[in-house]
Amino acid sequence: MRKMFALFLSLALALSLAVPAASANAAPDNQNRKDNLHVQVVLFDGFDLLDALAPYEVFTAAGMYSGDKVTVELVSAEGKRSVPSGLGGPSLEAKSKLDPHQPGIIVVPGAAGKPAGNTPDTIPNLLWKAKQTSLTSMIKQAMNDKEVTVATVCGGSLLLAMDGLLKDRHAVTNPIGMAALSAAGAIPVEARVVEDGPRLVSGGGVTSGLDVALYLVERELGPQIANAVENLFQYEQRGTVWKAEGTAPIDFFKNTAVK
Repeated sequence: MRKMFALFLSLALALSLAVPAASANAAPDNQNRKDNLHVQVVLFDGFDLLDALAPYEVFTAAGMYSGDKVTVELVSAEGKRSVPSGLGGPSLEAKSKLDPHQPGIIVVPGAAGKPAGNTPDTIPNLLWKAKQTSLTSMIKQAMNDKEVTVATVCGGSLLLAMDGLLKDRHAVTNPIGMAALSAAGAIPVEARVVEDGPRLVSGGGVTSGLDVALYLVERELGPQIANAVENLFQYEQRGTVWKAEGTAPIDFFKNTAVK
């Protein structure tokens, strides 16, 4: 995991230097143009670095290959500030405040911490702390805006579910959190990426952030840009994107009594 994070951190530095217009360090002059895709990657105290950086890298590379048709920025509910990641990792700089009505995509990562326990550095407690901020109310506004797609990675869906935002919605999270997702009123789906309507997309484990972002790049910009990003990263999108459409498979285990 550390080697993978180091790779993404190196790529992030290289791309931000090579493509200033698409990096999080620059607010593009044309980000409000309808033919552009703007992506806000949310940071909160204790966020998981790979949850945030994997989509950031994919969208930044897509901006490079599309001639700056994709712009990316790191944001927080509070505005411009240094945001510490979980497990004592490095902080990232949120450049501006999350705008829930900015057309485009909002990416919500999960938290990095101990999977269980009562200490403040557990994933459930970090997510709960994030819920106590204005973040989930801002995400609720975004989910009610027809011009915004909300995408979650790993525990990001649990953060939304904690505030009732995923009630009766299909979603996925890290396998260790699927029971909690169900308990919070969501409909858990065993898939790497789940799309519930065109404006809610969720990813499973930590590395699914790559797949969520690649799917959205293909959906918004087409397969050629997505393929170029895959070739750059030497990574191909994994798994079928589950959608509530088509023929549903027979559940052979439903209502089967154990004899």
